[in-house]
Amino acid sequence: MQSTDLEKIFRRLKQQPIFIHFVSAILVFCFLIFLVLKGLNVYTLHSQAIVIPNVKGLQIEEAAVFFVNSGLRFNVIDSVYTNDVKPGAILESIPAFGSKVKKGRIVFITINAKNAQMAKIPDVKNLSFRQAFALLKAQGFTSVETKYIAGQFRDLAIGVELNGKSIEADVLAPLTAALTLIVSNGTSESESEETETVEEN
Repeated sequence: MQSTDLEKIFRRLKQQPIFIHFVSAILVFCFLIFLVLKGLNVYTLHSQAIVIPNVKGLQIEEAAVFFVNSGLRFNVIDSVYTNDVKPGAILESIPAFGSKVKKGRIVFITINAKNAQMAKIPDVKNLSFRQAFALLKAQGFTSVETKYIAGQFRDLAIGVELNGKSIEADVLAPLTAALTLIVSNGTSESESEETETVEEN
């Protein structure tokens, strides 16, 4: 088909009302899409990103100034206890410090509790070592060491110590306390003494 034939066809189409309406509809549709995308870009403030200030270690009152100046809002949602920072200081945020967010975004804050969280010492007596250790961890205790002593059954939990002293079940203790799980090694006291003597020799 030659170019002259195509020109004739195109002229005929331009004379048809349906063709004109079809082309007009496409142009209007494209224009509407452009307006919608442009409107969304403005509505969502796509070009305006704010960096969340790094306020770790600051008190809420101190950090509030940075959030207000950045056009952000904040909300304290949790508290944990650690010795790394001062009580009441900010530990982390969601989204994280340094993240880019839109103006007016709420930043969720976790602070350091003023006092260590407490939990009851579970009754671990006569449980297996694995069960006793898992039970202490499940209560939230973060520092649990194991000490083996002479006893009839191997890997049988005997009790829990805190600062070298036995601590009874259901007594409250800080979750960060250094606990010692006392476990039987399956030998009598005389056998343990003989083993120690042999090791020394």
